[in-house]
Amino acid sequence: MLLSLTWLEIKKISVRPRSYIGFVAITLVILLIQLAMWIDGTSYIGFVTQNIEQTFLFEGKILNGNLICFIILQTLIIQIPLLIALVTGDLVSGEAANGTIRLLLTRPVSRTNILLSKFFAGSFYTLLMLVWLGILALFVSLVAFGPGDLIVLKTDEVVILQSSDVMWRFLTALSLAFLALTLVGALSMMLSCFTENSIGPIIITMAIIILFTIVGTMEVPLFDKVKPFLFTTHMIVWRNLFEDPLPVDQIRNSILILFGHIVAFLSISLLYFNKKDILS
Repeated sequence: MLLSLTWLEIKKISVRPRSYIGFVAITLVILLIQLAMWIDGTSYIGFVTQNIEQTFLFEGKILNGNLICFIILQTLIIQIPLLIALVTGDLVSGEAANGTIRLLLTRPVSRTNILLSKFFAGSFYTLLMLVWLGILALFVSLVAFGPGDLIVLKTDEVVILQSSDVMWRFLTALSLAFLALTLVGALSMMLSCFTENSIGPIIITMAIIILFTIVGTMEVPLFDKVKPFLFTTHMIVWRNLFEDPLPVDQIRNSILILFGHIVAFLSISLLYFNKKDILS
């Protein structure tokens, strides 16, 4: 029953025009970055590395597919939550806005299965978007620019990862990004349960993410105490995959916190949805 309901929700998502906005946006941005790097990438890399070239001597092909993919991930993943919220924020409130919420809740299936099917459908949509991102950002970049060692520039260090040690990091990074974006989907779906406006959950979700991100980036003693508990602090855990040595404990802690938030948001959604008054 849950599988058939999930498939039905996936079909609902597939017929909504807004569901394809994310795929179009991702495709255009990635292709533009790749085109820009193809035309003027050498100058860009030279500008970025000019300060450290006085200390280090680089040999080989710095501008390669692995570096292009890393640049794309840095650029896009922080923007994708909006694209996810555009769809998941409409999963429940969209039914209310269309006037079909009463019919939905009177079906001879449990409300828990109905809501879980929406959550799984939203997660599947998120997975498809990340798979598409991975194909364009990683594999197309490798074909166009070729493989090579990945140079990661940080404020206080330079990390050089061998080409043979990069692929698993990208795939794991996309998996961690999926966990973070699933959290965004759970948050926006939870908010969707409390409203009958399709736009409200989307706006509130992005407002929360922006607010938490600002708090997380400000160097204020008061904020330093709450940063570890903000889910936005752990949504960028995928970047830790490109450190050497790998901060395993930090990655594990972030995964647990992200998963805990997903469970919390989904639990609140189920509690409210199961008590929702279909006559109001």
